[in-house]
Amino acid sequence: MTPAERFHDVYEECYPRVLAYATSLVGRQVGEDITSETFTVAWRRIHADVPHPSLPWLLGVARNLVREMRRTDALRYLVAAQEAQRLASGTQEQARDVAATVADRHIALHALASLPESDRELLTLIAWHGLSTKEATQVLKCTGAALAVRLYRARRRLEKALEAAQTSEPAEAAPARVAGTTPRPHCEGAPA
Repeated sequence: MTPAERFHDVYEECYPRVLAYATSLVGRQVGEDITSETFTVAWRRIHADVPHPSLPWLLGVARNLVREMRRTDALRYLVAAQEAQRLASGTQEQARDVAATVADRHIALHALASLPESDRELLTLIAWHGLSTKEATQVLKCTGAALAVRLYRARRRLEKALEAAQTSEPAEAAPARVAGTTPRPHCEGAPA
């Protein structure tokens, strides 16, 4: 009998019972995967290691595969739990700096609020909403060149507003509207 014929006989005789055993351990879907892997091992080792009767050996292989799968799943869970713990401890460290973070955020929001609405919209589309400049041109219905100029100017105004907000108390900082006599590139809804 050739190894292929022997494997065929073992497969025909034992497949339903190996599948039933694996399914009883891990459920139908994973049980089918375990059964397939079990017979893959049997195929590789049919000429030397698969004894007569083969069912106990196959069930042992299936059991080992289930244990290995569970060990791998437990390791993944442990790594995920450690990562969650690391993130939580990082959050605790960040909480120590919360006053500085709140102050910085307040200054940034105050500076952003001091800008014209068109600048705020453009900056938030790019920075907060993650749009590319090409996508922002579609939203704002303007050309790429016009958007580039507007973005450059909006960023410069934000830098100046941040500098002003950092040097003064937030209550004292009045919204700094840029009175523009310089013509701006045309974008729909953009003040000239």
